Amino acid sequence: MSLATPRSARRKGVLILPLTISALLLIASVFLGVVDLPAKDILAVLVGGGSDDADLIIGTIRIPRIVTGMLAGAHFAVAGLLLQAITRNPLADPTILGISQGATLTVAIFLLFTVYGASADAHTLYSLPLRWLPLVACVGGMATGFLVFWIATRNRLSLLRLTLSGIAIGATLHALAMGMIAGWGSARFEIVMQWLSGSLYARSWEHVIFLLPFTVAAVIALPLLHRSLDMLRFEEDVARSFGLSYRLHFSLVLLTACGLAASAVGTVGPLIFVGLVVPHLAHFLAGRRFGMVMPLTVVLGASLVTGADLAGRLLGQAEEIPIGVITALAGAPALLILLRRRS
Repeated sequence: MSLATPRSARRKGVLILPLTISALLLIASVFLGVVDLPAKDILAVLVGGGSDDADLIIGTIRIPRIVTGMLAGAHFAVAGLLLQAITRNPLADPTILGISQGATLTVAIFLLFTVYGASADAHTLYSLPLRWLPLVACVGGMATGFLVFWIATRNRLSLLRLTLSGIAIGATLHALAMGMIAGWGSARFEIVMQWLSGSLYARSWEHVIFLLPFTVAAVIALPLLHRSLDMLRFEEDVARSFGLSYRLHFSLVLLTACGLAASAVGTVGPLIFVGLVVPHLAHFLAGRRFGMVMPLTVVLGASLVTGADLAGRLLGQAEEIPIGVITALAGAPALLILLRRRS
């Protein structure tokens, strides 16, 4: 009893600070923005009252944007954690399987044939079929992930082949997408670059509804795959000696990671460093206790995207700074510091 109490206290302590920061960022994101609203008006909206203007800004714009960012951030972070675990590669993230690049190419093709093909003069953000973009990007990302997995498992599952084929296919798809976008002209290039930089601009409850099935599926699947994740961190022969069907469980975890990453990319764009840095930060705080690392990863991923969006709104005002810019500026130094302390 005396040993269990300090251990449980340490576990709670690991979560207290991230949860506190996440709560503070959530509150700040609701109360702060380009439009300055009195706190009493915001509180009135939160309890079901308030003016129509305040309800439009808080209930229709800010809160859906915040929820979308939190879900997408958690998706990116958990996908990175899963990929790093099963590939035993500390640099793995959704880009290693070409998921982000596949989503980018499908979005570029979709916009070319549905918008620019129909109207050569369409060059404003409002002309884009935003309702279909998440689904199109998600399908493209998932298809690319399946292609890479098929190549890596044609004979025998090879983590090296998985990584190298993901990098090669991802680079090819990215080059095709950039060449296609650059060929449209500067005005059209700027429109697509806003999506590529990562943004929560104009995100609504439709985007939350799009993400929720993937979130619910992951919440159901991850507890069932907990033992598989522990075993998949070992070599294949070692995992098989414990009775694990290695290829089946590897496929299930990879499918979960692909679904989370592709849905997040489709909703907010290919954010960089979220899926790479957050798992390292979670391991730094919780060590090798995977039962603590997973919830920490969810909280930290949601907090990072929420904080980056808030910083972009406050610093850029009407001209928002893309989330991807903020996460890159914050993620690169953080990763270097974490790697230095763990080395």
